[in-house]
Amino acid sequence: MHPTIVSLNPCTDAILAEVADPAQLLAISSYSHDLAASSMDPAVAWQFPATAGTAEEVLALKPDLVVGSTYMAPATVQALARMGFRLERIGIASTVADSIAQVRKLAILAGHPERGEALVGRIEAALAANRAPAGPPISALVWQSGGIVPGDGSLIADLLRRTGFVHAAAARGLVQADVLPLEALIADPPQLIFAAGSGAGNENRMLHHPALRALIGTRRERLDPSLLWCGGPTIIRAAKRLGAVRRSV
Repeated sequence: MHPTIVSLNPCTDAILAEVADPAQLLAISSYSHDLAASSMDPAVAWQFPATAGTAEEVLALKPDLVVGSTYMAPATVQALARMGFRLERIGIASTVADSIAQVRKLAILAGHPERGEALVGRIEAALAANRAPAGPPISALVWQSGGIVPGDGSLIADLLRRTGFVHAAAARGLVQADVLPLEALIADPPQLIFAAGSGAGNENRMLHHPALRALIGTRRERLDPSLLWCGGPTIIRAAKRLGAVRRSV
């Protein structure tokens, strides 16, 4: 008998949707029903009920296993413990290796290790198909709304390196959630800007800002922000996008 599961973490939502039976996954996090926050295919996410992550909602569902994040509110963690629920807390994957380990762990917890290995195989195949080509890497900056950049110790930084880019934010000494103002970007531009705005309007403004048009040697591309947040199956889409851009440079 495989355990029933409630996932309170949008990144584990996407993995569990692949490695667990649909009937096992009693609910996923409400983030996965939000197009602005989800890394999942909406058609898949809406197959499952969603919760806001409260202990009361979990109690009503009575799962065998609760999967949360390392950033869960202490009060929720304590309440779930008092109610006797088994809780597994999964951190943010900062490398491909971290994410693969999480896929395997969640597949074992769901009772389907072979599905975890199948997903790992798909991830590794996508990375192999989009590995860095011969020649020098391209300096690339992932630029989010408000000028925020991802740090070097992030999954997207690992994926950039694997697909043939130099992580320009790290080269500048910037860390996770640092802000790179437009003026600083123009003064020392990378070869490529990936605009990862939080909406089509933001992305258009970032990609087509008049000041950026003067950067003759800098190419601008869109990067769906949903590719920045989670590992697991998201790595496959991210690798394909980054690989396609790298090959076109």
